[in-house]
Amino acid sequence: MDKLSSMKVFMQVARLGSFSAAADNLGISKAMVSKHIKRLEDSLDVQLFNRTTRSLSLTEVGTVYRDRIKEILNDIEETELSVSKLSSEPRGTLRIMAPTSFGSFHLSRAVTEYLTQYPNVNVEMLLAERTPDLVDEGIDLAILIGTLEDSSLFARKIADARMVVCGAPEYLDKNGIPETPDDLRDHNCLIQTTRMGETWLFKSGQGYKRFDVNGTLKSNAGDALRIAAIKGCGLVNLPMYMVDKDIKNGRLITVLVEYEAAKRPIHAVYIHRMHLSAKVRTFVDFLFNRFESNPVWA
Repeated sequence: MDKLSSMKVFMQVARLGSFSAAADNLGISKAMVSKHIKRLEDSLDVQLFNRTTRSLSLTEVGTVYRDRIKEILNDIEETELSVSKLSSEPRGTLRIMAPTSFGSFHLSRAVTEYLTQYPNVNVEMLLAERTPDLVDEGIDLAILIGTLEDSSLFARKIADARMVVCGAPEYLDKNGIPETPDDLRDHNCLIQTTRMGETWLFKSGQGYKRFDVNGTLKSNAGDALRIAAIKGCGLVNLPMYMVDKDIKNGRLITVLVEYEAAKRPIHAVYIHRMHLSAKVRTFVDFLFNRFESNPVWA
């Protein structure tokens, strides 16, 4: 039972929060996982996990140990790849997180094409309307839309998400077409709580002006609002990548076209390391080449 193996077992337990889940993931018994953790704790003379009958969590020293050995294990993996001349060949599991709508509409198609080119890579794609902690959650790469806040991460812009205001023909026939952003106060605006919320931005002069809106439906999921808009519930302000097909098929009609809505940058974000793994590097390059110059929703 070597220490390196025990460190790898520890990282799985820390990531999954369970001895049983780590055992299943590694293909070993729960008893063997316990032996690895006990060996580490005995050798370090510390307790790495707080254990109760219902929960398992890292101790303070366990958190420090996890952060340090994550770097060590990454360095060992990169060294082994370099020595065996495999660093130029992407392989292993690539864990990605992306917003639900972008992941469903576009990233899933891109992943399928990427896997065709790189058959030695497996992708685990997590879709959620939140910003992940890349280190704590073991995420290799995240797609973030909008202004970036965490300056410790490395990001590459892969496209812009142009925002458009649109509604169903039935809604516009019944309620009229807004001529200016000020007219939105007289409309039922469906609001996405994870973005600007009750404030929509439109180009004015050299910058953007904020317009307050309100409506009967709010949701953190843009696709829920898109469906409600198609059903004639109200107007939405969503990225073109979500509604381009609905507009082409006549289910939704754009309004306020002459008042350009704000664009939101789409970034691929990952932990800044001196040497990116081949799987992350090639996937970021793939997304950039696929979306940046001519995104399908442009």
